Amino acid sequence: MNEHESYSEEKAAYLLNHLELILESDPLIDEVGFIHPSQFVTLNEEIGQSVPSADDISTTLWSKDHKLGISTHALLPLFKAAKREFVDAVTRYKELSDQCGENGVGNSPCTVSSSHSSVESEVMKHSRVLLLLSCDFGTAWHSRKKIVLKMHSFSVFMDELHLSALVLSYSPKCEHAWSHRRWVIKSIAGKCSTLQEIVGKDSELVEKIAERSKMNYRAWNHRNWLVSHMSTDQVLHELTKSRNWAGLYVADNSCFHYRRRLMLRILEDSRHRQENGSTGHNVEIHQLLKEELEWNEMLIKRFIGREALWLHRRFLSLVLIKHFLSDQIGTSMDNDFGIFLDNELRLLSSCSTIPDSEFEDYQAQALHSTTYMLWLVKQVPEFDGIGVQEKLRTDKMKVLLNDACPDRSFLWDYLISEHCLKEN
Repeated sequence: MNEHESYSEEKAAYLLNHLELILESDPLIDEVGFIHPSQFVTLNEEIGQSVPSADDISTTLWSKDHKLGISTHALLPLFKAAKREFVDAVTRYKELSDQCGENGVGNSPCTVSSSHSSVESEVMKHSRVLLLLSCDFGTAWHSRKKIVLKMHSFSVFMDELHLSALVLSYSPKCEHAWSHRRWVIKSIAGKCSTLQEIVGKDSELVEKIAERSKMNYRAWNHRNWLVSHMSTDQVLHELTKSRNWAGLYVADNSCFHYRRRLMLRILEDSRHRQENGSTGHNVEIHQLLKEELEWNEMLIKRFIGREALWLHRRFLSLVLIKHFLSDQIGTSMDNDFGIFLDNELRLLSSCSTIPDSEFEDYQAQALHSTTYMLWLVKQVPEFDGIGVQEKLRTDKMKVLLNDACPDRSFLWDYLISEHCLKEN
């Protein structure tokens, strides 16, 4: 007999009720895990409990130190029971809403009766368990939104952030949970004095999740979205704080993309200050870019062949060219740009040399460095007095490209000849 078939509807309903009691009695639960039944004996022994009988509740649900464990054998019966109760509660909720004459979210022309409030509580209670068991159940997320908007309570919005964090503790790539967090933050934006603190904690949550869930695009996408709700001081703090993480995970382009989003926000803020008559911000940002380039170069030389580092350098170079140099031809910036080009050529020379080694990382480094320089040539406008064509001689570049990746020699010939035609 299948292990799920041993759970009758009555037993599943009993387990569901007990699980809901656990969640209500400990609102600080911050992690959910699904555990094989064989592990419950060890867990109970660790907390000094006697060995339970086969039908004991402690062989199915476990809670201690704000951690919740659920038996994998009970997942399907619990889900079916939670779905039954949720669908029934939503049906009753809609019937009562129709009786009150509600035609849309946020419209409440009649006083909500005690029975209506009771049914709302049932929907919230059952949907919480349902989402912990099946985080992609969109109807449950939507039902919670409708009720939360009617309550107009800040604490209820905070409960939603807690629930989504609980879901993310076992499903860190759940798009519904991340989307729900953004909905909460947009709903309270401009209505609470602690928004910056909430945004800061959300950024920390992404970092913690990224530690155990590598290449998590949805988490980093959420962090990028948070930047628009950060204060200027927060943006600067995040830029400083994220440097350590990025330096440890140089192959993960997501964090470097986050740093680029932060820097673009700094540029936007600077542009607004300039429009309002403030001065001196260009110099500060130019210094910030120089420091980022130096840090990036250090990482490139330390971690050989990491493409994410070269992609980040492209962004930094492009910002330097577009935002600072193209509008300041003939000023002292010309000299700075000449220094920048000389430095890039030295970096190319040091990274394009392949030692007597079979490690593919060195070959990748040579390829990334030479293609980066070829890309840079195409971005550089004509600056008076800099002598771009002389500094970036295409014949030398062709040799470097062919040495780094000889099987693409025809491609290099085409790209370089195309560049020469444009220069002439």
